[in-house]
Amino acid sequence: MINVVIADDHAIVRRGLRQVLSEESDLKVAGEAEDGPALLKLLDKVQCDVLVLDINMPGRGGLDILKEIKQSHPRLPVLILSVHPEDQYAVRTLRAGAAGYMTKESAPEELVRAIRKLRRGGKYVSASLAERLVMQLDIDYDKPLHARLSDREFQILRLIASGRTLSEIADQLSLSPKTVSTYRARVLEKMGMENNAQLTHYVIEQGLVS
Repeated sequence: MINVVIADDHAIVRRGLRQVLSEESDLKVAGEAEDGPALLKLLDKVQCDVLVLDINMPGRGGLDILKEIKQSHPRLPVLILSVHPEDQYAVRTLRAGAAGYMTKESAPEELVRAIRKLRRGGKYVSASLAERLVMQLDIDYDKPLHARLSDREFQILRLIASGRTLSEIADQLSLSPKTVSTYRARVLEKMGMENNAQLTHYVIEQGLVS
């Protein structure tokens, strides 16, 4: 039996995932969590063989939660489930320790196959993403500007583009406004831009916000 924990802030999504997994005799939902703190507490209480984690968790965000989980539970395979296309987040999450990445548009059968593969110690990416990853090994092509950013800088870029003030970002990420301001300055410098309007235009043009 494969014990699966589901972490998603939408109750309807969790219910749908539970329904999909309940139809498989070898899969069992060991628990659910709607945010990062609840997930970290749950993982200390239940046996989890595979974690299905939404990248858009409230508060600190899925990437930060993923990194903390890989510190406290380094052997736990994590399958990232996201509304974002693979080219926006997949490589970042895999580098952060995820064992797999798939979009929420994927078929239920694909989710089941991914969970079983992760339980066996494998990795899961779609065929299209696997092809792009192989191409990256052989071809040195121009990367988009946001590829220069760290995970935290990329997170703050998206929050700025969503209209959040520095104070609001600081509260959401549990950082000081001064620290957020420093990250913003780094983002502007790395991307060769001068103000938030330019950042916002770029993010919208690249489709980096949902």
